[in-house]
Amino acid sequence: MRFLQPRYLIVVVALAAGLIAGVLIAQSRSASSPAPTGPAAAPEPQATWEAGARRAPDFALTDQAGEPISLARFKGRPVIVTFIDPLCRNLCPFEAKILERAVVSLPPEQRPEIVSVSVNQWANARRYLLQDVDKWNLHTNWHWAVGPEPALARVWRSYQIAVVDAPRTVAGVTVHDIAHTEASYVVDREGNERALFLYPFTAKQVAATLKQVAGA
Repeated sequence: MRFLQPRYLIVVVALAAGLIAGVLIAQSRSASSPAPTGPAAAPEPQATWEAGARRAPDFALTDQAGEPISLARFKGRPVIVTFIDPLCRNLCPFEAKILERAVVSLPPEQRPEIVSVSVNQWANARRYLLQDVDKWNLHTNWHWAVGPEPALARVWRSYQIAVVDAPRTVAGVTVHDIAHTEASYVVDREGNERALFLYPFTAKQVAATLKQVAGA
């Protein structure tokens, strides 16, 4: 079987991300409030939805402590659902740190939980998860969500996340090159999707949206 080279993977996932964003933005136009204008207006996420318009899909996975994790676990609290490769050393650490900064910038009572669904089934060992929490300084409401590939794939599909694996062999060892849609969803206290961010984005953008959702 012929596998795509990494540079082609980036194109594939970028196109998938663009297509997903286009569909979501089109879906959100009738439900979204008019975008603010003027120099003081914060940049908008790629898509937004009114309260109650779009239910966030729930899931049943496991966190870095081996405990069950789901959206239902955080009922009554806002959540950011993001998708990250625990072994990634490229974009994922930057995205994780931006989300962490966004959360830390808010008052404690407004801070959401962050649930990071793994996009790499070969990277879900607890030692990798704890290593990332330590090295990426993810100490504020950060939760990994891992599980077997079929369970993870269901979550990817439900959130329209494209995941492409290009395995290669190095010195007899199989290495999995994972490319995926770099997406983060803001979910409100009632469990509804309110905004979608596609990387790159800033902590200021995310924090502004979280404040808007909290005040809605």
